[in-house]
Formats: sequence, C-alpha cells, structure tokens
Amino acid sequence: MVIKAIRWIITALGIITGYQLAIAVLGISYVENALGSFSQAPFSMVIYVLSGLILGLAFYLISPEIIKIGLKISKKIENSLAVFSLQELVISTVGLIIGLTIAALLSLPISNFRLFPGVTEIIVTLIYILFGYMGITITSKNSELLTGLMKRSQKEIKPQKPKITCPKILDTSVIIDGRIFDICQTGFVEGSLVIPGFVLGELQYIADSSDSLKRTKGRRGLDILNRIQKELDIEVMISEKDFPDIKEVDAKLVQLAKEIKGKVVTNDYNLNKVAEFHGVGVLNINELSNAVKPVVIPGEEMVVTVLKDGKESGQGIAYLDDGTMIVVESGKRHVGNTIDVIVTSVLQTAAGRMIFAKPKKNGNK
Repeated sequence: MVIKAIRWIITALGIITGYQLAIAVLGISYVENALGSFSQAPFSMVIYVLSGLILGLAFYLISPEIIKIGLKISKKIENSLAVFSLQELVISTVGLIIGLTIAALLSLPISNFRLFPGVTEIIVTLIYILFGYMGITITSKNSELLTGLMKRSQKEIKPQKPKITCPKILDTSVIIDGRIFDICQTGFVEGSLVIPGFVLGELQYIADSSDSLKRTKGRRGLDILNRIQKELDIEVMISEKDFPDIKEVDAKLVQLAKEIKGKVVTNDYNLNKVAEFHGVGVLNINELSNAVKPVVIPGEEMVVTVLKDGKESGQGIAYLDDGTMIVVESGKRHVGNTIDVIVTSVLQTAAGRMIFAKPKKNGNK
C-alpha cells in the first residue's frame, strides 16, 4: 500500500515537472510562432499538459527502480547518521543553514539575469548545493574547535562564585613565636585573622608577669600583633566572644573555631591534637617549617660549626641556618671548629627534624 502511494506521488511529480519544463523550454510565444496564429495559442496548453503526462508516465514506469534506489540511499544515510553524535548533527545542521543562507544571498542577483531557458535555474540550484555542502563540511571539520568555543563561552557567561576563605584564629603561642608575621607577609595566608579577646587577655597577663622571660615573651607577642595591624595588608578582627563555662584557653579556641567555622593557627602540639579530635582545622607553624626545610639524605656532605657537647659521650651539636639540630658523632673534640661532615641518618619527629652525621675523614666520599 505504501509502495503504491509512493509510485503515484512520483508520477504526480513527473507530471508537474514535465508541465513546468515545457513552459520553461518552449514558452507561449514560441508555440504561437510555430502555429503561426495567436488564435491557435490554446494549443500551447495542450502541449504543456501532454509533456507533463508523458514525463509522468515515464516516472511511473521507472518508479520501482527509483524507490529501490531511494531505499538504498536512505539506508546509507541512516547508517552514516548513526555514526555521528547529536552534537555533531547539530553543528552540521547549523553549517547547512549558514551555507544555504549565503547561497540565497548570492542567488538573488543571479536570478535577475535571464540567459538561456532553464540555465539560470540550474546555476541557482548548483549554488545552493555547493554552499550547503561547504557549510556542512567546514563545520564538521572544525567541530572540536566550535565545541571548545561554546564551552568556553558558557564558562565565561556562568557567574563565578565568590571564593570564601575561612578565618584564621591565632593562639597565644603562635603570636609569641612571631613567625606568623613573616608568613602573612609572604601572602600565603588568605582570609582574615581573628584575635580572640581571651588570647589578648592572656598575652597581657604574660606581659605583666614578674618573671622577666615571660614578660619579654608577652611584650613580644603584643608587638607582633601591632606590626600585623599596621604593616600588613590583611584584615585583623578582634573577637570579644568568650565562653565563661570553659576555663582553659585551648578549649575556648576550639569552641570559637567551631562556631565561626575557622581554623586554629598554632605551634602547640597538644592543641593541634585536641583540635583535630574535635574536627577543627589546624594550621601548625612547626609543620609548615618542617615542610619547607631543605631535604637532606644520608651520604650527603655539609659544612657545620660544632657549638657544644651532646648528651651522649663524645657527641657534638651543630645547627643549620633554619635551626635544625645536627648531632655529630665524635664531635666533642671539634667544639668551636667548622668541619666537614657526612650525614648518616635523618630522624623526623612531630617536634621537628634531627640529623645525625659524622666527621669526614680523608678518603671518605
């Protein structure tokens, strides 16, 4: 049933094509001149209709072959389209639309020229085919580039979420230590610094201590805070929030960090462990210092100055520029001298790093 309907559609297309082709090729004036009289002009319509019927009959006779060819072509097109992704099909369709648009603009002036009958129509058709094909092929070959541009434009259009950094809460020990100022000065600390009121109170208490060493540490801590506020381009906030039910300062720091969703900056090993136990983020200055120390491996040679005796018999103690302690075997007799040593082992602990070495003797490598 479907095949018969298709055959009749093909036949109807043949009749219409034959009729239009006769008009385009012959024309009314040509038929009138051939018949020699305008009164016989109605015969031209007969010729047009007859041409349409003849071509329609021809189309009807060859329609089975046309249908077979059409099915084969549609099958090939279907198989070809199955290979392409939806994205590639969309890009090819866009390319086809662009090509046809350009063809339409170019064909407008050409269609105004009347050459031989049917020649203008053929040229316009070829222009549409050429530019449609070019639009598909060009966009298909550059599909990756177009996809990248589309994704990039989507990222540019998409509003960027503001980057939120959590506040850093300073404890008493890290303020007195003083290295926090240098770290902030380098720009490695983002966000605001929070100085709790109870930490300031503890610093003031230490600064007013009768013990000269404690008094010096307390005043040093207060000086560091003043330098951070005046010399660094970083936000410093004083938090007056206190927890009267909690007596220990370390516990207050952990509770404050929970409430404001901040991180505790410290060099206190015990506070570090307590904060981690409560799920509070910690930035340990000592861990940072150990992380940025130069790597030393056994067998490496270095020049050190033995400063004092070690705990064990015959040992000497030296230090690197970053404060790392070096235990020199049989180094006691070299106290006060600068010698070449060879690293024998490296011990890394939570409190820091310790290097063991021995004096370099003649012939050692």
